[in-house]
Amino acid sequence: MTVLVSAANTHDSQLLLPLLDSLAPIRSPRGRPRHRPDKLHADKAYDQPALRAEVRRRGIAVRIARKGVESSHRLGRHRWIVESCLSWLLRNRRLVRRYDRKAEHFQAFADLACALLAYNRLTKLTSRGAP
Repeated sequence: MTVLVSAANTHDSQLLLPLLDSLAPIRSPRGRPRHRPDKLHADKAYDQPALRAEVRRRGIAVRIARKGVESSHRLGRHRWIVESCLSWLLRNRRLVRRYDRKAEHFQAFADLACALLAYNRLTKLTSRGAP
């Protein structure tokens, strides 16, 4: 899981490429670690020709709703995953109300919350007997 911290008035589309750059390699049983996702699903806020071109250049399939052309309802089935992860993260009061003045401290708490979230999800999966 990757978390980026920015100012409140920064548009999400400006953080897309730094977020893709910060993804950690994903290990698999065979072959080299993957450094990028296969496909990117995004809403109309990310519909910019420069972003589309850069994501395609990186070898990632793009599925971004186009402004004025497509309805964003078709992306809803993928969007609930993101919304549920954000809701799990916002259960941490320290992330909802920012008490820290330094961005490094807030980033550390956000990373810690993601690690705890991943740990809790993995322990639930292993306690059910999933492989």
